[in-house]
Amino acid sequence: MNKVHLCDCMEFMKGVPDKYYELAIVDPIYGDVTQGGYMSNPHTTDKLAKAIDYHLSIWSQEKTPIEYFNELIRISKNQIIWGGNYFQTSINRNSQCWIVWDKQNGDNNFADCELAWTSFNKAIRKFTFRWAGMLQGNMKNKEVRIHPTQKPVALYKWLLKNYAKPGDKIFDSHVGSGSIRIACHDMGFDFEGCEIDADYWQAQEERYQQHILQIDLFPPKELAKTETQQALF
Repeated sequence: MNKVHLCDCMEFMKGVPDKYYELAIVDPIYGDVTQGGYMSNPHTTDKLAKAIDYHLSIWSQEKTPIEYFNELIRISKNQIIWGGNYFQTSINRNSQCWIVWDKQNGDNNFADCELAWTSFNKAIRKFTFRWAGMLQGNMKNKEVRIHPTQKPVALYKWLLKNYAKPGDKIFDSHVGSGSIRIACHDMGFDFEGCEIDADYWQAQEERYQQHILQIDLFPPKELAKTETQQALF
């Protein structure tokens, strides 16, 4: 299964049984982040991330409410929540296992890293992958940016390798660009997600379909290779 529903995630989660998904990896809405056609940085007055090519209506929404986190934790056994530093009061649970994504932004006013709260009883871990404007960690397979908060497929593959087990069902409430969907497909995980914005739903659907037409010429073996390599050591 690999499917994204065009719907409000809150309405969708109401119909999901308790602990149905083994792992939820999500990137909720931080609040209104648009100003005059730019993605604004809340920590500076500079406007460095031009966003006029994106459809921005979704970013006029209010910050994700506490009810969302209660439902997410009800329907999933474990959670990885990007932007967890914005939602500590709403999540209202301690965590010793934070994930740090070092984006290698260079010298500018944007954050050096993004943080994810997790429900795991593990040590803090860091993933380093450049994601700075036109510069990406894998320039040979550069991703087209279709979403203002798009994350690289490589990040989601790293999360799945380190925090998911074979057979796990993965959930994302805010699919956006669909990077997590592609990662789940390539690594053989069942995936289900929600996207409320029709334009982004269509864009990620087209991106996913184009990807599987290419990748399915060579069936995904990444998860099996990873398990074999771990067994050797």
